[in-house]
Amino acid sequence: MGNRGMEDLIPLVNRLQDALSSVGQSCNLMLPQIAVVGGQSAGKSSVLENFVGRDFLPRGSGIVTRRPLILQLLSANTEYGEFLHCKGKKFTHFDEICKEVESETYRLTGSNKGISPVPINLRIYSQHVLNLTLVDLPGITKVPVGDQPADIEYQIRDMIMQYICNENCLILAVTPANTDLANSDALKLAKDVDPQGQRTIGVITKLDLMDDGTDAREILENRLLPLRRGYIGVVNRSQKDIDGKKDIKSALLAERKFFLSHPAYKHMAERMGTPYLQRILNQQLTNHIRDTLPAFCSHLQSQLLALNKEAEEYRSYSPDDPARRTKTLLQLVQRLSVDFEKLIEGSGDKVDTVHLSGGAKINRIFHERFPYELVKIESDEGKLRREINFAIRNIHGVRTGLFTPDMAFEAIVKKQISILKGPCIKFIEMVSQELISTVYHCINKLSSFPKLQNETERIITSEIREKESKCRDQVLLHIDIQLAYINTKHEDFIGFTDGQKTYSQIKKKVFARITGNKGVAPPSSLIVIRKGWLTISNISIMKGGAKEYWFILTAESLSWFRDDEEKEKKYMLPLDNLKLRDVEKGLMSSKCVFALVNTEFRNVYKDYKCLELGCNSQEEVDSWKASLLRAGVYPEKVTVDEHGNGARDLTDPQLERQVETIRSLVDSYMSIIHKTIRDIMPKTVMHIMVNSVKEFISSELLAQLYALGECSVLMDESPEQQQHREEVLRKHAALKEALAVIGEISTSTCTTPLPPPVDLSWIQPSSPTLSKNVTSIKSGVRGPAPPVPRVPTHTGHTASQSSNGFLQLAGNPKHAPSVPRRQPPAVPNVK
Repeated sequence: MGNRGMEDLIPLVNRLQDALSSVGQSCNLMLPQIAVVGGQSAGKSSVLENFVGRDFLPRGSGIVTRRPLILQLLSANTEYGEFLHCKGKKFTHFDEICKEVESETYRLTGSNKGISPVPINLRIYSQHVLNLTLVDLPGITKVPVGDQPADIEYQIRDMIMQYICNENCLILAVTPANTDLANSDALKLAKDVDPQGQRTIGVITKLDLMDDGTDAREILENRLLPLRRGYIGVVNRSQKDIDGKKDIKSALLAERKFFLSHPAYKHMAERMGTPYLQRILNQQLTNHIRDTLPAFCSHLQSQLLALNKEAEEYRSYSPDDPARRTKTLLQLVQRLSVDFEKLIEGSGDKVDTVHLSGGAKINRIFHERFPYELVKIESDEGKLRREINFAIRNIHGVRTGLFTPDMAFEAIVKKQISILKGPCIKFIEMVSQELISTVYHCINKLSSFPKLQNETERIITSEIREKESKCRDQVLLHIDIQLAYINTKHEDFIGFTDGQKTYSQIKKKVFARITGNKGVAPPSSLIVIRKGWLTISNISIMKGGAKEYWFILTAESLSWFRDDEEKEKKYMLPLDNLKLRDVEKGLMSSKCVFALVNTEFRNVYKDYKCLELGCNSQEEVDSWKASLLRAGVYPEKVTVDEHGNGARDLTDPQLERQVETIRSLVDSYMSIIHKTIRDIMPKTVMHIMVNSVKEFISSELLAQLYALGECSVLMDESPEQQQHREEVLRKHAALKEALAVIGEISTSTCTTPLPPPVDLSWIQPSSPTLSKNVTSIKSGVRGPAPPVPRVPTHTGHTASQSSNGFLQLAGNPKHAPSVPRRQPPAVPNVK
């Protein structure tokens, strides 16, 4: 009744809709939405109802449309409406739809003319409509009434801009004939977003209400104030007609009679009225469909090509055939074996460029994580020296030992070796976890057969745990073997005889290098024990005060530089005859301090008897003390604890030589152990765990699955797989049918060229002064209307159907086109 101009296009598009809706896929033809823009009570809602052919919108004086109404028309055999906020409820009477629109409007805006940008989404199914999106927007107003905010004009214009900025939005600029067209707000907004006039149609309403002796002939002939697409005059029902229940069919007849009988319009009556406006929209729709079809057809063809192989397999698939089940089981297990081996051994197929997995992650555990765990367990230097000291003294007992006891060396080494058990066990657990993760990744492809997936996961995981236990026993046995015999004849071990000799040779080499370079040797030529920042805190204020320097401790000297670039050396202090002294932290000092003093009571540094060095924490002080111990700088005195330990711990030169000798021997031997462990652990894990699991999957997994005696049950499909198979077959058939329908559409329609451009300079653009008006709005001072944002550029459009069935346009927000100044309106809560 209201869409006769579209009748030729509807059957073809409906067939395409039917073909694709069978698989839940929308037609994806991006039909443009039609936004009706105009001033308050300009007749916008009446124009919208004429398109639908039904009375379903609220009527009244003042601002009636107070929330955007997104109306989606869907072709169907029955006629009814649905609201997004009332999911599942069908409205078969359009009077009920009108009442629901009013009720939903009042729910958010109240009954006193307030507005809200949150849209009402309404779907109407009818056999008389083409899939199309229409938007009824609030009328542009100037003066707030009721509980409307002071910036109501700004809010409404901003709301309109959210929609008409969309390139796919056809703008119906509605202006009453009894107002000044040159000042039409609708045309101003349309020009701002559509400066070339390619998607703007002028609609002149209320022609029957013009004063006697006046008419809009020159405007409708597009001679006065021209538009590219021109103007179309319509005569809507008056409020009296609506109150008298005059239907739209009668109104259309009365409209045609008006144009045929009016002396100013009868010569162009065929180009006036609602039916003609519908034909213009039909041309726009047809042009858009033709423009969209090539890309859409290519998209469907690519989908069909991707489904061809899978559909061919499913077409001949018989899920209850025992032979088919056995064959599928063999293929799945073989594929699992191949996939697992590729992930472990590496493959060029489908390389993951984001994360490490499988063999690459195990390799990182071998060569990065495990060595790091070994380094983390290195003992504290001071603690290790104390243990060596106590071990030597406990072995000597009441006697004073003259020689370094080898039993102290063995006791310390065995303790250090035993500590390695923790990192080794953790290493095995990390590899085991990565193997399980790799298996999970592979068996996800068995999700079509849940029972097979569960059993396969259980069998392989049990095998991995068994191999993990076996590998753990083997590693602990290897560590016990290392503990069973300390091989002091190892070719890389320095030995007791060479322990002290090696230390002396290091000192001689350092001294030779220093003297060979006239007392100044570059740091890189020394054996550096430690580097770091320290503060010389006992320099008087008259001489500059405390300063921070970059210190380098070697086996022979302590040097400091201006900064860590090590270019400007300030001083080099030999370590001979130096001792450590504890210094109490001052009340006003934030530094923890220790001092270096000379045992022969000489000046340590220039005129200073001691050199006080400050650190930021006590931990740093202890660490520097340990480093100085390694360099042979010992404390001046030792505190005696409550058990009497420590009175001679570090002051007996003979004991210190023995501690230093054993310390060097322990370092030498443990470096051999670490090297051996780092080499043997990956080999052990690879042999007992990784290779064994890989071999198990390829040769024994299938046998264990058969041993369950439930092969037919294992191959039961999941409901999801059955549904997937049916959907693939339906989609394949639907795509073939859709491509056939598209062929008919592309050969049975024609394109209507766009009219030539016209001079639109007569339309004054909106005032671009929003930034100056924000403050005035907040303070209640009214300013000009807000500017129009830059029109976004849209390319590569496709359409999609949302989960709730509403047709959405790709590249646009869910409920509206691109938003120029505010976020898209939220969906109202369900009642």
